[in-house]
Amino acid sequence: MKADAAFRDLILGAIPSLRAFAISLTNDPVRADDLVQDTILRAWSNAERFESGTNINAWLFTILRNLFHSEYRKQRREVEDADGSYAARLKTHPEQQAHLDFDDFRAALAKLSADHREALLLVGAEGLSYEEAAAVCGVAVGTIKSRVNRARARLAELLNVQSDSEIGPDDLVKAIVAPS
Repeated sequence: MKADAAFRDLILGAIPSLRAFAISLTNDPVRADDLVQDTILRAWSNAERFESGTNINAWLFTILRNLFHSEYRKQRREVEDADGSYAARLKTHPEQQAHLDFDDFRAALAKLSADHREALLLVGAEGLSYEEAAAVCGVAVGTIKSRVNRARARLAELLNVQSDSEIGPDDLVKAIVAPS
């Protein structure tokens, strides 16, 4: 049966019964009204599935009941956070700021000497030990330590970073800029 005037009249006639059933399920008139509305929308969009001559109330009650149980299952997985304390602990830094910070970081990194940049990237970004970085560069371990320290200090100066808290959320940037 397609959605036509007769079908509409059948649905409209069932609304009081649907609402009473929804209130008995939810114990909340506002939620019940939302549930009835969702039921009507679902029934209207699936009008071709309704078999003419069958009990429309049974069909609508089945839709309403299924919607209620789907909503109930969904709510069981949700976390109640009336005072916002849970949400306050969950935070992500805005991506647009991270992108701008990374652009600033890349520009500052490019201003370092090649030796300082190489040592800093090997130790900070690649995670090599000072000994491994010294072997890669063919210099003494003390030279690598000195280059990394000077590179970090210069980056902090170029980026105007006063403390670790100003570096941002990116662990890679923290590893490169923050003193070890």
